[in-house]
Amino acid sequence: MLHVALWEPEIPPNTGNVARLCAASRTILWIVGQPNFRMDDKAVKRAGLDYWPYVTIKTLQSLDCLEQMFPNGKLKPFSVRGSKVYSQVQFQDGDCLLYGPESRGLPPEFLARHAEYTMRIPMVCPEVRSINLSTSVGIGLYEALRQLNFPE
Repeated sequence: MLHVALWEPEIPPNTGNVARLCAASRTILWIVGQPNFRMDDKAVKRAGLDYWPYVTIKTLQSLDCLEQMFPNGKLKPFSVRGSKVYSQVQFQDGDCLLYGPESRGLPPEFLARHAEYTMRIPMVCPEVRSINLSTSVGIGLYEALRQLNFPE
């Protein structure tokens, strides 16, 4: 089983879309820290459609707590500052794919501690700073699932 963690998400529809991805793939969704909205926000619920009963959502107070839950390389951060391309990383059962908030990403000191496992999604156009959070989660999650032969 895989896990997806969103640290302090800021845009309700992105979180709803990620929840729908997690429901479709039976992936646990972790909300870490304080989201910038209420999880019962209409936009979150609308983006998740009627799939909310099929997603397991767990919460943690901090990135430190998440690091304790997923030690020894099980935490796989995504960042535009990652040194490895996501398709070059070997995903394993139990990994947690971590994404930062839409406007600022994961903290530099956190990325420094996890530099060996931090990956990026390549972007051809240098003028584009990032791609949508839910799109990024879809890319990373389905690569991990592909490598694990789409377990059910």
